Amino acid sequence: MKKIFTAVLILLCYNVIMAQDTAEYKYPYEIVVSAPRVNMPLKTIPFATSIIGREIINILPRSVAIDEPLKFIPGVKVDNQANGERVHLSIRGQGILSERGIRGIKTLLDGIPLNDPSGFTPDFYDIDWARVSRIEVLRGPAASLYGGSASGGIINILTENSPNKHLFGEFLGEGGSNNFWKGFAQFGGNVDKVNYSLSWSRALGDGYREHTHFWSNKIYGKFTYTPAPGIKLTPVIGWVDVYHENPEGINLAQYQLDPKKSNPDAIPFNEFLQTSRFTSGISGNITIEKDHVLDFYAYVKRTLFTEANNRIFNHRTLVTPGGSLQYTYNYGKVKDFFKNSFSIGGDLSLQNFDEYRVPNLNAVEGTTILSKQTVKQTGMGVFVIDKMAFGPQWNVMLSLRYDKIKNELTDLLKIPFDASGNADYDRATGRIGITYSPLPNLSIFANWGQGFLPPAIEELTQNPDNYGGFNTHLTFATSMGEEIGIRGTIKDNLFYDFAGFYMTTKDDFDRYRIPSRGQETFYKNIGESKRFGAELYLKWIPVHPLTVQLAYTYSNFKYSNTSPTKIVMDDTTIVKYIEDGKFLPNSPQHQVFFDVQWEVVPNLFVALSTEFLSKAYIDGANIETEAVESYALFHGRIVYSWKLCGISGDLSFNIKNIADQKYVAFSEPDPGGNAYQPGSGREFFGGLRIRF
Repeated sequence: MKKIFTAVLILLCYNVIMAQDTAEYKYPYEIVVSAPRVNMPLKTIPFATSIIGREIINILPRSVAIDEPLKFIPGVKVDNQANGERVHLSIRGQGILSERGIRGIKTLLDGIPLNDPSGFTPDFYDIDWARVSRIEVLRGPAASLYGGSASGGIINILTENSPNKHLFGEFLGEGGSNNFWKGFAQFGGNVDKVNYSLSWSRALGDGYREHTHFWSNKIYGKFTYTPAPGIKLTPVIGWVDVYHENPEGINLAQYQLDPKKSNPDAIPFNEFLQTSRFTSGISGNITIEKDHVLDFYAYVKRTLFTEANNRIFNHRTLVTPGGSLQYTYNYGKVKDFFKNSFSIGGDLSLQNFDEYRVPNLNAVEGTTILSKQTVKQTGMGVFVIDKMAFGPQWNVMLSLRYDKIKNELTDLLKIPFDASGNADYDRATGRIGITYSPLPNLSIFANWGQGFLPPAIEELTQNPDNYGGFNTHLTFATSMGEEIGIRGTIKDNLFYDFAGFYMTTKDDFDRYRIPSRGQETFYKNIGESKRFGAELYLKWIPVHPLTVQLAYTYSNFKYSNTSPTKIVMDDTTIVKYIEDGKFLPNSPQHQVFFDVQWEVVPNLFVALSTEFLSKAYIDGANIETEAVESYALFHGRIVYSWKLCGISGDLSFNIKNIADQKYVAFSEPDPGGNAYQPGSGREFFGGLRIRF
């Protein structure tokens, strides 16, 4: 398969190079990005930053999960666990070992954060990818901007506004392999000073493996009100109800025999996760005489969560309010040599967490209450940001922040003892970045930044000493990184973006199990790591009908422990250690996504893409016979765009994994050896989108 991948890549590149004509390509180099908390043109941002626009989102095969659009972004790894919406996501290895949800990555949806006070994002279920217009991804430690939730980076997701007409409508229908289908409807418009949109969708599928059925219902509304020049208010509301059966991982022998099978425990115990959440919030921007700007948001979320594993049913009710206020003073006019934007602000996030657990008696909830507790969580942060421009060539950005996170647990059961307690963490972080633009279409940037990753409730409440209470053995993890990069355009038809980084981490989190507690996962601080890598993105239009895109990631993530750390296994006869110089789990050194699209006739596009991941290890012992083998997948698509009598739309057909390649889509360290989550075989999907 490696030889096939290499041959196809060389052939495609050869065909592109032999093309004689050139096409005019204008990358949105001046596009304003809001992910760094201050609006900045892409060319002046001193951090590795990528943008995914509507032209990519519209070609997604299923528009159900974040793994599809982020394939075009280097430095990001997304693992789709069960062919549905449940994913793991990491940036430069930060968050790679989370059992569930996303750690250390700030995620915003229309200005409202999805993270809890500790920076944990439980899922991406709030996002309906059929209505997303743009994704901004800032990579690298950015805790000085958003606290512990941004140790790995920032993902800023924006949904589309309605066109400037009284009534706008959109319908989308998708269907395909493994009984997948999705229906999506959206309507909105622009009336006087209000731009509004409201969408609904339902999706379901059986997944590729046994016991991977999923479904979701989503409602989302956004209303942008501009009562006067310089004032913009954007209320949002959202409701999601998502269900995922959990097949669990399987061991290597089971994977070789039948990758579609679930773990033997999954079906008799009906392992699953279900989330129901309502969100309401508002973000706003008030500009006073162009020099003084107030940005703010406020929100409240209520979540009902249930998880069943092979030992327990875990029921949680979470109420999460929060808000932020930021003041910015802008000094200098457009033609001035020195211009300055200075911001000061604060964030506040609260969470009330009620949880109880009962035994799982062969898919039936037992009556014995194993634990019952409440957690009150508070996250507070204050920050300053200073952005300076010296002429048209130099830009400097500095940020400082102080965070304090408090967790207070009350044990309501008090059996066999009162496990109530506190877990508090605080940290100051900083970041500085510089951009130099010697030419109008060339930028060189460098930065240094710190990360701060406190334990989440998800990790703290997994107490290895008792069914209730906090894990008192955990502390926060820290990181420090340097980065250099270059971005620009050549002859208006080639855009390039390259970044190289070096990062050290301390007190990384690791996962383990206790034989008497079944499939429950527990966390501990494992030691230190050294990480360096390179990230490259290219977009090239050598001739008018042809578009070539490449995202390449090189990752060298290794432990730097001073002494070996034993890996606790269910089978005590297996002895393994994490040692200095060993690679981190689930971290392939090479990750490639290559996409070629040809406009055969006007509005008819045919494309071929390939993704390649090199070998990755299951755990820090780096045993070769347990490693996940490298793989290359090929995908194809045909998209036809049309307009008729004021109605427009897209008709698409996608093939995923054309060669029906057998591969492991996700791996994780597992003391029972059930560390392999097989990926999907060949799949077909079709979709029809209509707009009026």
